[in-house]
Amino acid sequence: MSHEDLSPDTGLDNIKEEMHEDGKTQGARSIRRAIAILRALATGQEHGVRITDIVHQTSLNRPTVHRILKVLIEEGVVEQDASTRRYMVGPEVSLLGMSRPAHVPVKSVAEPYLRHIAEQCGDSVFLSIRSGFDSICVDRKTGNYPVKVLSIEVGVRRPLGISVSGIVLLAFADEADREEVLLGNEQRLASQGLVIEEVRRRILETRSLGFAYSEAGVVPGTRAVALPVFDANGKLVASIAVSAMADRLTPERLATLTQLIRHQAELIAKRLNEVKRRL
Repeated sequence: MSHEDLSPDTGLDNIKEEMHEDGKTQGARSIRRAIAILRALATGQEHGVRITDIVHQTSLNRPTVHRILKVLIEEGVVEQDASTRRYMVGPEVSLLGMSRPAHVPVKSVAEPYLRHIAEQCGDSVFLSIRSGFDSICVDRKTGNYPVKVLSIEVGVRRPLGISVSGIVLLAFADEADREEVLLGNEQRLASQGLVIEEVRRRILETRSLGFAYSEAGVVPGTRAVALPVFDANGKLVASIAVSAMADRLTPERLATLTQLIRHQAELIAKRLNEVKRRL
């Protein structure tokens, strides 16, 4: 190796200097900011997100957000609705995503078990996983009950701590990790009318009960319940939620429903382990 290969611009010492203690590369602020904005936009789906909400969720100032959005629009990564002035993820993101097959093992494994839950209870079933400080709905099955509670679309991101799925994904995470997420999401939770202490109370309740239950679902007049999905090693991999009309998800029915979900979650864990052994 020549001396040129160990120049200050490419040497190992320089690489070390560019790393934070948590392993993240320093610098490249614009890239990190752009990604933060894209994650904020992902919460809005096709409805879009106001620039005011992006500023609030990312804690970036308005001129910075506006400047980054302008570049992302030019690149096709973001688009703006001309009538509402709201911003949303652009088509280029979907095209880029096509270059790599989906890599969510629990989604393919859980599919028949989610369908079984929906068939047995008649209501809507949702599978969510964690991505950073967010929960993402990766699958949804509907039962045969005439009134469908489609409270969330597949692909929707929500800050951890808001929905029953988000509460479950937080409740069964490591304590230090859980606290980091709560502090990191404080402003986002506040924008939804939630305070950290209330979320902490729900987390403790969820850990005690083994499931999260909400008497007021995302859609008015509905209720929701969610349980964790672990792998064979006890690692949290997802949450399964059922959302139904309030009169169908009464406390009296809760015991039967949680037992149904818990059993299917155990079968998913077993199947994940079988798939892992084959790899």
